[in-house]
Amino acid sequence: MEPRKKYQWHKVATDIAEINFPASGLAELTVGNKKICIALFKESLLACAQKCPHAGGHLSDGYIDAAGNIVCPLHRYKFNLENGRNTSGEGYFLKIFPVEIRKEGVFIGFEENKVWNWLK
Repeated sequence: MEPRKKYQWHKVATDIAEINFPASGLAELTVGNKKICIALFKESLLACAQKCPHAGGHLSDGYIDAAGNIVCPLHRYKFNLENGRNTSGEGYFLKIFPVEIRKEGVFIGFEENKVWNWLK
């Protein structure tokens, strides 16, 4: 059995309404000095890296398809926002981050065992 991951949680908003989501449901947020993409899909919040692993397209400029995949605006590569897998067949993986909505606000988690120098 794989050990349970531990996360360092970062507050990104006091409330979901504080995040300015355009019609696409995708917004760019800055955590520390790193930009991430946050998605609102069917009343769920999901977060991932801001840049597509294929060619660096800004995912917040893309869209979410009917299946809930984030679609890169450059080459239309699709990624599952729950596991980061590329669903259009190219074999790339997108870094995803857990999101928690607490009474104190909206938090995004980063793995503790990873070196996240960009958060400091």
